Amino acid sequence: VQLQASGGGLVQAGGSLRLSCAASGLTFSRYGMGWFRQAPGTEREFVAAIGWSGGRTYYADSVKGRFTISRDNAKNTVYLQMNSLKPEDTAVYYCAAEMWGRGSPNIDPYDYWGQGTQVTVSS
Repeated sequence: VQLQASGGGLVQAGGSLRLSCAASGLTFSRYGMGWFRQAPGTEREFVAAIGWSGGRTYYADSVKGRFTISRDNAKNTVYLQMNSLKPEDTAVYYCAAEMWGRGSPNIDPYDYWGQGTQVTVSS
């Protein structure tokens, strides 16, 4: 199984980025997907999650209204659209897959993790 995250970069506060996570080696349409992030010196934290069909989504309070998670099962890809970015959004962003298909705000249910993509928001 491989989860390849991409789309990170350097952006000014107020700007936007779209992260992508391409999955291979698993039946993507059966998996719940999540995005997590980790800033230096902090623990990995939940950002957003989506169920297998895309019908259910979950967001951390800190990103609600600014970030949108979506998926394209035909392309085996999950996305994270990030708008109105703030300096405190700076972190390495990781995508993850969990086999129960529901998506989860907790780290434990996730079976597979991508390598991470750096997002840096300048003030």
